[in-house]
Amino acid sequence: MHPTRSARSKSFALAALAGFMLAGAAQANTEESGLLAGAATTRRFDAAAFSQPSANMAFERQLDFRVGDGIFRKLWVPSPSSTKSSDGLGPLLNARGCQSCHLRDGRGRPPAVSEAATSMVLRLSIPPQTDADRQALATYMRAVTPEPTYGGQLQNFSVNGLLAEGRMTIAYTEHPVTLADGEIVRLRKPRYGVTELNYGPMHRQTMVSPRVAPPMIGLGLLEMIPEEALLANADPEDADGDGIAGKPNHVRSPAEGRAMIGRFGWKAGMPTVADQVADAFANDLGLSSHLMPASHGDCTPAQKICLSLPTGDDPREKVEVPRKMFDLVVFYARNLAVPAQRTPNDPAVLRGKALFAAAGCSGCHVPSFVTGSDPARPEQSAQHIFPYSDLLLHDMGEGLADERPEGEANGRQWRTAPLWGIGLTRTVSGHELMLHDGRARGVLEAILWHGGEAEAARARVQRMSRAERADLLAFIQSL
Repeated sequence: MHPTRSARSKSFALAALAGFMLAGAAQANTEESGLLAGAATTRRFDAAAFSQPSANMAFERQLDFRVGDGIFRKLWVPSPSSTKSSDGLGPLLNARGCQSCHLRDGRGRPPAVSEAATSMVLRLSIPPQTDADRQALATYMRAVTPEPTYGGQLQNFSVNGLLAEGRMTIAYTEHPVTLADGEIVRLRKPRYGVTELNYGPMHRQTMVSPRVAPPMIGLGLLEMIPEEALLANADPEDADGDGIAGKPNHVRSPAEGRAMIGRFGWKAGMPTVADQVADAFANDLGLSSHLMPASHGDCTPAQKICLSLPTGDDPREKVEVPRKMFDLVVFYARNLAVPAQRTPNDPAVLRGKALFAAAGCSGCHVPSFVTGSDPARPEQSAQHIFPYSDLLLHDMGEGLADERPEGEANGRQWRTAPLWGIGLTRTVSGHELMLHDGRARGVLEAILWHGGEAEAARARVQRMSRAERADLLAFIQSL
């Protein structure tokens, strides 16, 4: 990736900076102070670092955050149950609660050998088969065509009396990559399969895509980046010739009732935090909400027993997650604070930051934005933030391709993952497994998997001296 930015991007950056300066001198030194999320940044760096509220949250709003946290942490139960506020789980599911996937609001991981997956799922779809399928994709009513028997996601757990759909399998092969100084890094390439299918064979054209649960921090701030700021970095035809062709993924938002730029998920398949929450309730836990009201979750017409089982619908709202409860989880998810950068002015970190830009990494991992303003969301309003992401889709090469389209994303494209909080992954999540499927065992392996539009940047990192590489990693780990 080449660090050059288009003239349109530069002009917008200058306008955004001017707006930021007018917002007040209090934010003038956010980067130098390590305040990656502006005034919302937390300075908690222990295992609970990702579970803190926005630091600028008024005291009277913190109760909603804590109640939302409680809902996020609780374990749901199947219907019928005496615990009416927590029933409706499944019938098919991947987890019993949000925290089961996002432990301490952090990053998921692939299952160990003989372990059932709890923070990683296998997405399923097929190419469109009918004119109706093609029309649904063209009009953004769907981002994919679900597998006809197993739906949009493989559920490896179920309620009593119902068979789970199947089990994901992973096998790794390793291949060496030699760096310029002679160091050898062994990258592991996963191969995925599905066994113990309990509802018959899958469609012969089924496409699968593994996805680990991403960290939850900073979602509300990313949601508040103006669309024009994201589009300023888009260059789908690579008109400026810098090798970077980022583009947005337009997908339908049930929350807004229209197609919007996707911001969340590994392929930017969700436009808003509310959409992401509704999708997770529906597909991971089998819980209905006002945005996704199917109370049997991802059960398909081919799974008749699943569709016959009782639901936990609220008698008034006819869904399993009532609106007040849903909104509290959305408020919680929007306000999970980003920890400050550690040692932002350390000489090694500063050298690594310069190397990050020189290698071209900032062409996709765009350092900063200024958020918009909304009186209902003071914590996220007018903040100068440093997510190190453009939230756009980029061709990442054959090595990372899942060959499964989603919305306007093709099988080689992925959203640029934000880097803030990456250095606390082990502290919070107990591991350092990176990328969409956790194949990379640390930041360096993740970089070496970059291809496509990132091939040039990866090659520059590969050519670095050991000392330069250490500085680069020191910078990334400080975020």
